[in-house]
Amino acid sequence: MSNPSVPDDLVGAFQIDGEPVRGRVARMGPAIDEILRGHDYPEPVANLLGEACALAALVGSNLKFDGRLIVEARGSGPVRYVVADYDTSGGLRGYCRYDADEVESASHGFQRPGARSLLGDGVFIMTVDLGSDMDRYQGITAIEGETLALCAEQYFAQSEQTPTRVRLAVGQTANGEGGEAWRAGGFLIQYIAEDEARGSTIEAWDRSQAFFETIGEDELLDPALSSNHLLYRLFHEDGVRVFGSKMLRAFCRCSQDRIETVLKSFPAEDREGMVEPDGKIRVTCEFCSRVYAVEPENLGAAA
Repeated sequence: MSNPSVPDDLVGAFQIDGEPVRGRVARMGPAIDEILRGHDYPEPVANLLGEACALAALVGSNLKFDGRLIVEARGSGPVRYVVADYDTSGGLRGYCRYDADEVESASHGFQRPGARSLLGDGVFIMTVDLGSDMDRYQGITAIEGETLALCAEQYFAQSEQTPTRVRLAVGQTANGEGGEAWRAGGFLIQYIAEDEARGSTIEAWDRSQAFFETIGEDELLDPALSSNHLLYRLFHEDGVRVFGSKMLRAFCRCSQDRIETVLKSFPAEDREGMVEPDGKIRVTCEFCSRVYAVEPENLGAAA
């Protein structure tokens, strides 16, 4: 059950005092529960999407300008596509496309099949979108490693040449009302390259990785354990500086106007085929599952 005295749905940055190691930690409760409960996903698929959302929050919260960070993975496996979309106001959304029968088959023999089992051969993509007036930055790597965290580590090593460690956790905990609620957590550390002033700093990085390895999934998901307490447990011997935190929330940018704009781009004959017996066109947002009912006459002439 969530402890109201412990802040939830936050992502924050930190740096080890005097050491070339920085990082971010994310703890998610109601926000990830809303995102995952908006879809009737099998548990392995929900878990994969939760990891993608936690990863998007960890990486996206480092953006220095207003924009979006999009984490995607596409493959030939039971899950064809997973995407998580973070904007710098703290809004998160995401969804998966998958084959239910193939997911069930992949789950046999596994308590929780990971990214590689679910996605198969494919690519891991991170996209920075700073708005319509700016070019997008996109990095693509092959899906390597069984977990989404390992895919991210490989991405940073190849695309940004930045040694990075990532830990992600998703699970359900008691909600205090006789049911369960989804939670997610993420932890990221990165190595700041040595320079003439610092000299060799690899020993400090190795020590930080050793502490990182002790993080348990239960700690990332525990609603009674704050991020600050977790950081203190890990790094109190060296000291750790915590920077400002950002609130996270489930948020979708879909709207009636956006849906109607998309429909207006279809030829008239295609729109006619979309009309249901009651005379309306219904569109379901893939991200939040909200259903929009559109009057065909509102769409005007075909584009």
